[in-house]
Amino acid sequence: MQDKKTEPWPARPQQADEGCLVAAIRLPLRIVMVVLVVPLRLVWDALVAVGRFLGRYLLLPLAKAIGWVLYGVFVWPCEMLWRYVLTPIGRGLAWLGRVLIVIPAVWLYAHVLAPVGRALWDYVLAPLGRGLAWLGRVLVVVPLLAVWRWVLVPVGRALAAVGRAVGAVLAVVGREIWDALRVAWRIAGYVSRAVGRALRWLIVDPLRWVYRTVLTPVGHVVRDYVLAPVGRVAASVRAAARQARADVRRALFGPPKQPEPLVRDQREPGAPQGRTLDTSTTDLTKTAFIKE
Repeated sequence: MQDKKTEPWPARPQQADEGCLVAAIRLPLRIVMVVLVVPLRLVWDALVAVGRFLGRYLLLPLAKAIGWVLYGVFVWPCEMLWRYVLTPIGRGLAWLGRVLIVIPAVWLYAHVLAPVGRALWDYVLAPLGRGLAWLGRVLVVVPLLAVWRWVLVPVGRALAAVGRAVGAVLAVVGREIWDALRVAWRIAGYVSRAVGRALRWLIVDPLRWVYRTVLTPVGHVVRDYVLAPVGRVAASVRAAARQARADVRRALFGPPKQPEPLVRDQREPGAPQGRTLDTSTTDLTKTAFIKE
């Protein structure tokens, strides 16, 4: 039975709608591909077989031999040096250090330094510390406690009592000042309104009556019978003076030059001309005449 992976190409289901043109193209194309691919596949399989043979019977034994040589030249001497030279020397040095340094240091600490430290602490440092603590308590702590208990606490209580009393007095005084200020403000409002009404009765109403009854009619009379005639006379005087200046200027310098009329170019577009006095035709009649 032929393996599926070694098939030259996968089988395709036959389709009924494939024409003769497809079959004619498919067969030559497959022949060309077989001619090109089969030699390449044979060369590739040969190279793979040669590589496997060389790797199994030449490269692998050569690598093992090189590994043994490197182990015998580098690894084995280093291992022997570590096992039979450096390790015994390290153990000997450790034993010498323990015998010459560690054991004497432990004995010195246990039999010399520790007893000396305990004696020094018990008979020198501890009594000295207790004496300094007693002196500090007698010279510093006890006086400070006495000053706190017999001086600062009573003074603080007295100041607190005085402060509470002063606060109460200030609160009462402030409340009374606020109440007096409110009453005075209210009274000042009443007085201000009374003064305003009195000023209105005594000054404003009489002045308003004088303005409406006396000054306004007098002003209307002055405007209608004095100022208006004076204004008209002044306007006529100004007109006469202006006419006199114009007559003097005309007598001295002649009449003013009239600006020349502008001549319109016939080529420029202008408004359509209507019927004039010197012609009896209009634009519509001209147009009809041209058409005839």
